[in-house]
Amino acid sequence: MENKAHALAAGAFVLAVTTLLVALAWWLSRDGGVRRTYEISSPAAVTGLQQQAAVRFKGVLVGKVTDISFDTKVPGNVLVRIAVDSNAPVTRSTFATLGYQGVTGIAHVQLDNSGASNEPLVSADGGAPRIPLRPSLMGRIADQGAQVLAQIEEATRRINKLLAPENQQVLIGTIGSAGEAAQGVRQLSVDLRTVLLKDARGTLQSLQATSDEARQAVKRLSEKGGVVDKFADGADALTQGAGTLNATTLPRLNRMSDDATRAVRQVGRTAGALGENPQSLLYGNGPMLPGPGEPGFVAPAAAR
Repeated sequence: MENKAHALAAGAFVLAVTTLLVALAWWLSRDGGVRRTYEISSPAAVTGLQQQAAVRFKGVLVGKVTDISFDTKVPGNVLVRIAVDSNAPVTRSTFATLGYQGVTGIAHVQLDNSGASNEPLVSADGGAPRIPLRPSLMGRIADQGAQVLAQIEEATRRINKLLAPENQQVLIGTIGSAGEAAQGVRQLSVDLRTVLLKDARGTLQSLQATSDEARQAVKRLSEKGGVVDKFADGADALTQGAGTLNATTLPRLNRMSDDATRAVRQVGRTAGALGENPQSLLYGNGPMLPGPGEPGFVAPAAAR
């Protein structure tokens, strides 16, 4: 009887623990809020992506992967169904990529928006709207891996051809010629430096001699009784001559000009008088005729 009681208690405990685990699993897997279903059709492999994988929009958790299967509409493509929170701003310009967490290789769906459209994404045939999948960084690297390997192989083939035995002697000769050319350039630079130093020394000596001659010429010009002093004496004499001209000659010329002006005026008056009374040159001026209102005035015949 006691053994049956222990077995009943153990069974009840196991049942209770199982119920708690089921309830915990349901609570952890339950969906919070309203979710919308979207589809992602990809011609590339979705390695590392599993059901219940996270769906993030710009890094924010907004849903999960509900199903992974083959696309019946596009043969050869992989169809991924995702459930996304209705509050997520999924528009016609939203696209998806596969992201990977660290070095574990576990993938998740990363949603992003290019900002080209603000219209909500809807389906034209009434089914689940489809979000385009763009290749991720790892996908682009995998796609270009073949090209990179081909280029590496081509470069290796050319290097092997360049280092072939028949080309080694040519390379050794080229390297030797380059060394000789470098030695010749070094020797040429040494010779050129020597010539330049020699020419520079001669030029400096010529400049020094020219400087000494110029110094002597300046000394001769500026010494007592030299060209500078004579030029200064000539300038003083010229200044004195100009002063004499201003003080003496110019006043005399001014007086002569005034006398000549007066003489010209006198000659002009004389010529005018002769023009009016030419007989005055023989008989003299005589008495002046009386004017109007004076005794003895006789009016001209034209006036009468």
